[in-house]
Order: sequence, then C-alpha cells, then structure tokens
Amino acid sequence: MGNSEDVETEAGDARVTWYEADDAWLVLALGHGAGGGIGARDLRGIAEVLPGEGVTVALVEQPWRVAGKRIAPAPKTLDAGWRGIWPVVLGRGLPVVAGGRSAGARVACRTARELGAAGVLALSFPLHPPGKPESSRAGELLGSGVPTLVVQGGNDPFGKPGEFPEGAYRIVEAPGADHGFAVPKRSGHTEAGTVAVITDAVRAWVRTLPAGRR
Repeated sequence: MGNSEDVETEAGDARVTWYEADDAWLVLALGHGAGGGIGARDLRGIAEVLPGEGVTVALVEQPWRVAGKRIAPAPKTLDAGWRGIWPVVLGRGLPVVAGGRSAGARVACRTARELGAAGVLALSFPLHPPGKPESSRAGELLGSGVPTLVVQGGNDPFGKPGEFPEGAYRIVEAPGADHGFAVPKRSGHTEAGTVAVITDAVRAWVRTLPAGRR
C-alpha cells in the first residue's frame, strides 16, 4: 500500500495515495468511478506495475468517498474535487497525466486542458448509459484537448469499443471484459490477463507522449 495524504478541496477533503517510482519522469493521477474506490482491479494493477517503469502513480479518492457517502455528487462537484488535488500532484515537479475509471475518466477529460495535463487515461469510459446509446458523452472524450488513451472492455454495457466515434485518441480493447474489467470464465480470458492488457497498453502509451521519457 502506498503513502496517503488528505488534501483540502472546495468539495471537501480528498485523499491521494502515492505509489512512488525510483527516478520518476512522470506522474499518473487516477480517480475512481461512481460505484467504487481505488481498490478497483484496473487502478490497483496500474499502481503495482507502472512505478517499475518510472511512473509515479497517485490514486485519488474524491471527497464524497473519503466522507463515507455512497452516492457520487454532481459532475461539477467531482470536477471541483479533482481541481483541488491538482496542485498536490504537480508538486513533484513532473508532467502529470490525468485519468481515472468511468466517472473518474469523465472528470479527467473535462478538466485536462484547463489543468495542463500531459495526457488523459480513460479507463472504462462511460460513453452512454446502458441501453441508451442516444445519450452519448462522446463530446467529453473528444474535447479533452490532450493525447488520450481509452482502455475499454469488449463487453462494456456503457459502450463497447466499436461504438466509439473516430477521433484523436487511441483505444485498446480488453477482450471479453465488462465495465469493471471482469471477464466470465466461459470467455477463456482471466482477470490477470485482462489486467496485463491494461497495464501493457498504459506502459506503451505513456512513452509516446511529448512528455515521455527521453
């Protein structure tokens, strides 16, 4: 487990848990979704693997989660909490990639340009509510304004990879995975294999960034 610190924001106290890299050249700040915390398999996998690549990972718990509430607040409140932690993740003096899973990915996309993020990592981006493809959130993704990687489950009810519009971003599919990157046993895929797909994709992508390791 990494070292944690509480951070005061306009939305309440957030919490940042650090997974430090030796000789770090990049910080990857990741928020959680509306239905879970930083223990999600994709966030945990990235925090375990990326420090070995020189990327310090900061897992961010939004104020509502730190306060023990069960329901996430409105997007503008989530954005306020994210803005509040940004000076802390910039404190290493390194480029910072913003990211997160599901609702956290939306926050990162909405705020990336104004915060000066070096890129956005969108894990399980909720392109639309399940069964409602007409209610698209593609504008948030397409409007990030920075290099963006989407990692999406092949069976995500919030948007399968084939449903995503063309745009200036990369998308990698986690075969057979749902919105939480779980895979059914009958699919022939495993949780470990799915996490490896995610971490391999992130590891390769960060090195393509303008802020990437020399």
